[in-house]
Amino acid sequence: MSDLFKIRGFLPYVCMLFLNAFVDLGHKITIQNTVFKTYEGDALIILTAIVNALILLPFILLFTPAGFLADKFPKNRVMRTTAWGAVVLTSLITLFYHLGWFWAAFAMTFLLAVQSAFYSPAKYGYIREIAGKERLARANGVVQATTTTAILTGTFAFSISFEMFLADVVFSTKEEVMLAIKATGWFLIAGALVELMLSYRLPTVHEPDKHLRFDWVKYRTGRYLAENLNAVRSREVILLSIIGLAIMWSIGQVLLAAYPSFAKDNLGVTDVRIIQGTLACAGIGIMLGSLIAGRISKNYIETGLIPVGAVGVALCLFILPGLNSVPAHAINILLLGMLSGLFIIPLNALIQFHAGERILGRVLAGNSLIQNVVMLSFLVLTVLFSMRGISNMLFPLLTVVALGGAVYTVYKLPQSLVRLLMTMMLGETYHLTVEGFKNFPDTGGVLMTGRRLRRTLWPFVQMASPRQIRFVVDEKAYTGWHKKLLFNLFRAVPGAPDLATRQTIIELLEAGEVVCPWFVETLENAGGLAALRNIDNKSGRWAELPFSFGMKDGRKPSVDYIVITFEKPVS
Repeated sequence: MSDLFKIRGFLPYVCMLFLNAFVDLGHKITIQNTVFKTYEGDALIILTAIVNALILLPFILLFTPAGFLADKFPKNRVMRTTAWGAVVLTSLITLFYHLGWFWAAFAMTFLLAVQSAFYSPAKYGYIREIAGKERLARANGVVQATTTTAILTGTFAFSISFEMFLADVVFSTKEEVMLAIKATGWFLIAGALVELMLSYRLPTVHEPDKHLRFDWVKYRTGRYLAENLNAVRSREVILLSIIGLAIMWSIGQVLLAAYPSFAKDNLGVTDVRIIQGTLACAGIGIMLGSLIAGRISKNYIETGLIPVGAVGVALCLFILPGLNSVPAHAINILLLGMLSGLFIIPLNALIQFHAGERILGRVLAGNSLIQNVVMLSFLVLTVLFSMRGISNMLFPLLTVVALGGAVYTVYKLPQSLVRLLMTMMLGETYHLTVEGFKNFPDTGGVLMTGRRLRRTLWPFVQMASPRQIRFVVDEKAYTGWHKKLLFNLFRAVPGAPDLATRQTIIELLEAGEVVCPWFVETLENAGGLAALRNIDNKSGRWAELPFSFGMKDGRKPSVDYIVITFEKPVS
């Protein structure tokens, strides 16, 4: 990770992310703790869900202009402007605390979320700009770990200070609670001011697009909405990744809304420090999982973590209602967060890799829209369950949703199974290194022409690829029900080194697929590639991607250090 912090501006960027999440979380925790102290039962669940809904609504209502600004202007300038907004809003929040105006402070949750809605596409789009393709997964791991650390720090700091301010105070209303904790607002202002100073240390990576213009008519009529959703739908892997992230974060929203009431009714916990501390274990887990995912995906995107994380989350949710002690819940929620981190990091990296630079802001805004609509829908269901008195069904329902999401993700992204299958067959007897990852085209047709590639080693090529590869398999090997099942799952194409298969390859390339033929007769040596290289591609509709497959020198005994090198693509 140390090489990331050598990049100019990366450290101020990470520190700014920390403070932004710290400030947003601080006000939210203060409001939630006030609700926890003054409400009980289903009313507590409903108001907690409303707080979370107020945070989500701006991301839904403003995703189009937010994405436009992230594409139109340098992303560091957008983040600087929103930092000024945070200073103004935290000043108002502090004023309402001092006046004891609970509902005014409650409403400020919405305005603080408006600021975050404009900040988010620029923040996530800046990752690719400052870190580059090869360090995407690692940078995402650092960003996720930083944000989670900020959430943890804010959770503990504001919950501890909340209880300290109330220690010698007799209160019966939420207005009295506000007056007792009014000093909290000054911490929010201080955090916002430091964030603003850091925003001036972020370098400009890309100049603004002077040709982009915001069309208010298109915005009012919903045509911008259609365009941004089309940008998301243009590549199936982006849409699938967004759906997976939306489900995972929605599960987290319901857990945050329902767990305080669950702990109060079933465990007899009334101290907000214990409640928030237990929930903070999820943040610790996400941070650890994110760092693990970033380390494993050192120079490529490790999609094998996706099914591991999804199935693990379902198991943690399944056992949660049966646990009867705070330590047991803390450990379970810690594991749930860690497995969530393993799930979300590769999916975020896939979205950023497959989104072209020109539409990255719109894709990320569409990502926010879909995730927040799904999360808001889950919160509405939480409120409805509570109003009907069946909130005890929430955790079993989440288990079913998580398990269904795991099955769907693996079915639609079968390449994520490769790492699991290879680990089951070989154990940890190999170590994969990918060189030249930045040379892998993120769009368009790609003809992969490998050297020293043997039929039995094709899974390693898929593991190194961020896109699904359509392997053209020797039809002689396409025998036996188990082989057919495996090849069909990975959408392999049976064929032979003849003209008919050559035409199939052309059709796949024209459809924008990544194609890798592994005929023994054709790819056993570089000279045998002539037939494929002579395919008519005068208009440059696809690129040839030469790659080599070898073993790393100085490998340890009984451990295969496999190196896949992607060379510069040839149009």
